[in-house]
Amino acid sequence: MAANEGGSTMTTTDTHSVETTDVAGGSVQYLRGGSGSPVVVLHHSIGNVGWMPFHENLAQSHEVFVPDLPGYGQSERPEWAAHPRDIAILFLQLLQKRAGDDQVALVGLGLGGWIAAEMATMHQARLSSLVLVGAPGIQPDEGEILDQMLIDYHEYVRAGFHDEARYEEEFGAEPSPELKELWDFSREMTARLSWKPYMYSRELPHLLQEVQTPTLVVWGDDDRVVPISSAQVYERSMPNARLVTIDDCGHFADLEQPDALAALVTEHIGAG
Repeated sequence: MAANEGGSTMTTTDTHSVETTDVAGGSVQYLRGGSGSPVVVLHHSIGNVGWMPFHENLAQSHEVFVPDLPGYGQSERPEWAAHPRDIAILFLQLLQKRAGDDQVALVGLGLGGWIAAEMATMHQARLSSLVLVGAPGIQPDEGEILDQMLIDYHEYVRAGFHDEARYEEEFGAEPSPELKELWDFSREMTARLSWKPYMYSRELPHLLQEVQTPTLVVWGDDDRVVPISSAQVYERSMPNARLVTIDDCGHFADLEQPDALAALVTEHIGAG
């Protein structure tokens, strides 16, 4: 993906830069680091919590882009957006603007995985490979997707970890006011995008049947947010998909088991 073209700004840290670009009349901020073939990582519904070890690991062999989804974090909110498919359209426009006709590897985490799957149904030729990690978007055959609107947000995030100690390592026993503000802001946008039906699309499993993109579906073996049955539907629906689980891992695999997830992603998308 090209950097610093029209409408973009950039600041730099030791390991990554913070950049913005405009798409469809709104500003999108993203983190960028590493070098090699491009990998775009779309974050969970809790928002982009920053440049994390998972991203740094991928950046050892790839150029990694971690955007704030429109309506989350520092990206402007598109007031008209009412479905993950709308965000998928925005990101395809952004990729066209930034990458031209080049293919990218796309990694979707949680809600970002649903958006990534929608993108694949629209323009699979844009993607060299696809990774869906704990992605909703599919109605589970068994169990239910945990409704984050019914519980305190820190309880929802905590439920996404297999090991409570790992949750506290990441966020502390009492999350900071800034983090709580991010989570609350993110939940408002998530409700706008994923309500009725909550966190799944009735159309998506059918549309996925035509997606030939090599796809890795990754699930924590103790995901209490999105049931493993959703992963199994993803695997069955996509001709070139395979499902892998990570041991001792909850929903937030990128935070709880970053090395294991990065190894799986790197193996799937190939060398940089």
